[in-house]
Amino acid sequence: MKKLLLIVIVLGIVALTGWGIHRRLAASGDSQGQQRRIVAVPVEVAPVQKTSIADVGTFTGSLLPKSQFLVAPKIGGRLKQLMVNLGDPVKRDQLIALLDDEEYIQQVEEAKAEWEVAEANVEACASPLEVARREYDRVKALREKKIASESELDASEADFKASQAKHKVALAQMAQRAAALKATEIRLSYATVRASWEKGDETRVVGERFVDEGALLKANEQIVSILETDSLTGVIHVIERDYPKVKVGQQVIVTTDAYPERSFTGRIARIAPLLKESSRQGQMEVDIPNPDGLLKPGMFIRAGIEFARHDDATVLPLKALAKRNGTQGVFLVDVKAAKAHFFPVTVGIISGELAEMLKPALSGEVVTLGQHLLEDGSPITLPSGGGNVPEKEGPNRTPENHAGTTHPGDAQ
Repeated sequence: MKKLLLIVIVLGIVALTGWGIHRRLAASGDSQGQQRRIVAVPVEVAPVQKTSIADVGTFTGSLLPKSQFLVAPKIGGRLKQLMVNLGDPVKRDQLIALLDDEEYIQQVEEAKAEWEVAEANVEACASPLEVARREYDRVKALREKKIASESELDASEADFKASQAKHKVALAQMAQRAAALKATEIRLSYATVRASWEKGDETRVVGERFVDEGALLKANEQIVSILETDSLTGVIHVIERDYPKVKVGQQVIVTTDAYPERSFTGRIARIAPLLKESSRQGQMEVDIPNPDGLLKPGMFIRAGIEFARHDDATVLPLKALAKRNGTQGVFLVDVKAAKAHFFPVTVGIISGELAEMLKPALSGEVVTLGQHLLEDGSPITLPSGGGNVPEKEGPNRTPENHAGTTHPGDAQ
């Protein structure tokens, strides 16, 4: 019994000792937790500003010549001479190339000879026709006087009509030969290849050359391409979200990697009435004047279109935005209390690293770095050292509201 009593006493002492240690550790943990809760968070801040902000859409695309066509002969033959080369200026109706035309010259001579034969045949038929006409008139007059018989009148009339028919055939043959001669002359003219266009500038430029002198060409085989580059067309694609914002006539600021420090101004000329199902994008064309010839077809471009502009807007850094419980807002700095308060905001235009605040009307400074560690009313340390760690607060002490914090209700 004494041993059992001794064991019970020892176990009681051990239990009391463990409970005391547990109480001290728990108290120490609570003290450290309270200490952690009041440690200020170092942050970076930026002022809320009033300035102009614009909603600018940036798109990519390529440059195309305003007009482009291929020069090709209408007939086949050996390319005897090429008058232009890559990059040469070309005027309207300028001679581009000459084909070997000996065969076509011979065809013209042959057709001309056939036309002359047909013309002579007409002249040969004209004389018998005149004789037959006079004979018919004479017999007709005699018949009226009852001198010539009816059969003589019919015979003279038949001869006259036969001569008249032969003359018409001769005339038709001459017209046919004249048409054949004209066709061969036209084919001969096709051996002289010119660059022709109806509208646009008087001078254009050779974009590509496809053949060399001496090549045997087929009909419609490409020789060179002619480009109009005084004005270019920028082809860009607009996403579905921005498609309703673009309008014909809107100004477009174009930049390219070839001239990174220079921008070019154009205007929207055409907008496709549909969006492609594969990309959900709509095509639009921008007319871009190019009087200096700096821009070239095929260049990659970036096109900026200003959809809206707000002057004297309230803006702050985009990185100041944060979310708490699914609500977007910012942490406004209370400089005197060295605290940050969370305010829900309504965002307007976002441009680059700036965001427009539509409501509420804020002023002061907002936290731009470190807000992920903050809650509403968290103590902070400002970069300038203006924010200090506040004194320890008891568990039942409520922080006072310090001047310098702008509340949405006060701003309104």
